[in-house]
Amino acid sequence: MKGTIHIVVLLLLGPLFPFAQPYYIKGVVKDEGGTPLQNVTMQLQSSGYLYHSGKDGGFGIPTPGKTDTLTLLREGYEKEKREIRADVFNEIILRQAPQEKTTVAAKLSSLVQNVPKEQLSLHATGNETYAALVENDFVSAAERPSTAITLNVDRASYSNIRRFLSLSSEVPPDAVRIEEMLNYFNLYYSEPKDGATFGIDATLTACPWNRNNALLFAQVNSKKIDLDLVPQSHLVFLIDISGSMDFPNRLPLLKSGFKALVSHLRPIDTVSIVVYGGSVGVALFPTSGAEKTKILNTIDNLEPGGSTPGESGIKLAYSLARAHFIQGGNNRVILATDGDFNVGIKREEELEEMIDKERKDGVYLTCLGVGMGNYKDSKIQSLAQRGNGNFAYLDSYIEMEKVLLKEFLQTLHTVADDASLTVHFNPAYVKEYRVIGFDNKVSALSDSAATLLGGEIGPGYSMLAAFEIVPAQSVKEGVVSPVDFTLQYKHPDLHVENELADRPALTYTPFAELAPSDRFAAAVVLFGSLLRSSPYVKNTSWNDVLTIARPAVNPNNFSQVEFLRLVELAKKIYGTKKRKPED
Repeated sequence: MKGTIHIVVLLLLGPLFPFAQPYYIKGVVKDEGGTPLQNVTMQLQSSGYLYHSGKDGGFGIPTPGKTDTLTLLREGYEKEKREIRADVFNEIILRQAPQEKTTVAAKLSSLVQNVPKEQLSLHATGNETYAALVENDFVSAAERPSTAITLNVDRASYSNIRRFLSLSSEVPPDAVRIEEMLNYFNLYYSEPKDGATFGIDATLTACPWNRNNALLFAQVNSKKIDLDLVPQSHLVFLIDISGSMDFPNRLPLLKSGFKALVSHLRPIDTVSIVVYGGSVGVALFPTSGAEKTKILNTIDNLEPGGSTPGESGIKLAYSLARAHFIQGGNNRVILATDGDFNVGIKREEELEEMIDKERKDGVYLTCLGVGMGNYKDSKIQSLAQRGNGNFAYLDSYIEMEKVLLKEFLQTLHTVADDASLTVHFNPAYVKEYRVIGFDNKVSALSDSAATLLGGEIGPGYSMLAAFEIVPAQSVKEGVVSPVDFTLQYKHPDLHVENELADRPALTYTPFAELAPSDRFAAAVVLFGSLLRSSPYVKNTSWNDVLTIARPAVNPNNFSQVEFLRLVELAKKIYGTKKRKPED
């Protein structure tokens, strides 16, 4: 019975009221021209509950009295507050709001290069879309000694790459984000000292793809938190149940994931479920984590069907999160979708503007992408980056367990907001440098008002940033200080800027003597660079990746062992021919 959830949502709300409901108020919402308006958000004054008008603009709401008050909201229309009665059919007209163009500055992943003025279009592969990226170039340390990068725990790119390679398909270059590939493995985590929120470590070694250069790793570790000490949570599951989700690797996969996530909930936590497909509705109002059977039954009953009104679904989820906001708690919307928002907002800029407004209310956003063929990476990434949140791609049940079970705390809790790392290179040791990964969208580079995007950091995580360095003098002898680090962030409950500064005294370590995790990280960087066809690794091959990775892989780590399989697949798909160096 596909699509029946929406009828149930609106007609069976009675038991949710703590009092008797002898009255039922009916009506319709229209615009000034008489056209019915669907998905109008309506809040009932007596209960505070939210409702939405149906496809024909109609609504039916149980109330404890003959009269009540509705507050109506819809994008593009003026807010309306109206008394409604049970003894008449209530016709409500919404007036269009004055059109105001809002412009939100583009957000950058790094600030290291000149801003090109030309505007390029979105890169598309079949029906899949990826934001066009510009790879970071070498920068003169004398002219521009400082660079800043955003920090987050996003790792969607790696599992998406795995999907392509497992299907014997080449990977779209703009689907490759090397910083997310490194994030995926949580390499070489170490607890920050003395209860600090963060710790910074650095490693300086030879660059395996260019023997004349050096490779610098900057590792940022976030503190762990005990689940028993995690603040009370209100999680809003925002689940896409449109027709495009009717595949085993989409809605069924997500249902399994959310059911697994429910096992972590404590009695003090609450869950709400919003669904969008043929229409939009609340499938489950805030329910205690102690009522797991009720939550699981709601998830089990979800069926796909209809179009994808993503805009309305997102707005309803945020409305519910705000209405039941826990002060000092973990308030989070978890959006699960293939990103095919074919009704409502279409352009990434519109998505970004809307989510930018919502993040100010202190509600976090976790995005879970699924599917293939019409997977809209660019849209989901825009939402996660703008919404004080993180982004993961679920390509299998194993990945679902990794993200929602093993990495539950890192995925759904926060130790820092607006986190970024500024690196200042000492021109006495560094002639040029380039940031590896953290590539910017073309659209962001063309925006003169673009600013650096700070990220959300989960607990117990290791974020690894890599830099290729052209030395100004030898860094192979003695102890050197080629860099200063400054980490900026905000505590989740406060709006005060915090800063951690460090000037590490580095001893150059020959590549062969590096810890296995650092050598493995170098292999991941080279792998991503080859997938992007980076000009900076033109003299290397897939065999070079394997040569570095094989002795460094931890045989007891499934993800690292699987990495070797993916490199072998890439070698087979792309061929073994080594590109000749340019003259």
